Amino acid sequence: MGILRGMSEANREPILYGPEHVRRYRETNGAEGHHWVRGTTVLLLTTTGRKTGEKHTTPLIYREIDGRYVIVASNGGAENHPAWYLNIQADPAVVAQVGSEMFPALASTASDAERPMLWSEMTEVWPDYDDYQKTTDRIIPVVVLEPNT
Repeated sequence: MGILRGMSEANREPILYGPEHVRRYRETNGAEGHHWVRGTTVLLLTTTGRKTGEKHTTPLIYREIDGRYVIVASNGGAENHPAWYLNIQADPAVVAQVGSEMFPALASTASDAERPMLWSEMTEVWPDYDDYQKTTDRIIPVVVLEPNT
């Protein structure tokens, strides 16, 4: 992901990506960056690096389902899982920011039984996930964030 690439067709504002997306989201408490392209919404996921122990924050498309937040470890269809997914496998305690709300959560990979329904829900939000799955041999994980209340 680059810093800023392209313009939103709807409003001609720069499309946020990567570190710039995180910075603007945080600075505006989600007023910029929560609503993204093609009607999607984005949360910020902060994980602990499995090698460094440092905090890493990634903007990810999400969908709220039954009070849980669902995200997809697509990595754009690359053969390797994204670093944030490897981090949650090592330490599932994360922090999520949805709009102005920041909260601790526990991340888990959807079970084989629940994955098809959650995958379907997520491809409604971002149909490109189906294309990403076709480009890789790995099964793209669906991750559920359960807020700690």
